[in-house]
Amino acid sequence: MARLEHLNVTVTDPEATAAMLSDLFGWHIRWQGSAIHGGRTVHIGSDDSYIAVYTGPGGSPQGQADNSYTQRGGLNHIGVVVDGLDAVEAKVKARGYTPHSHADYEPGRRFYFHEENGIEIEVVSYS
Repeated sequence: MARLEHLNVTVTDPEATAAMLSDLFGWHIRWQGSAIHGGRTVHIGSDDSYIAVYTGPGGSPQGQADNSYTQRGGLNHIGVVVDGLDAVEAKVKARGYTPHSHADYEPGRRFYFHEENGIEIEVVSYS
């Protein structure tokens, strides 16, 4: 069976985004360095999957429609499974984000928030 290894998203500041994801989800930096088009990437996640947070040269996405590496937040949302939904929500609020769209559904509970790059993150717990 196939599994998702990573996703790559353009942000303004990869180090700041990686720090936020590490704080909220306990992830670690797997790799960081130079990337495509003269940019910089930080791989943040677990030992078997991660999010590559990328910025182009100069750190400012330009929003060029024909090149996803210049578009900030070009996806619907990132879903993250956690064991302690309430504890993570408290951390989300402490960082100044506003949780929304809370829902209990079979088989779990969830909420969403938008971070500073406009990326929506879904946090879900199945426990």
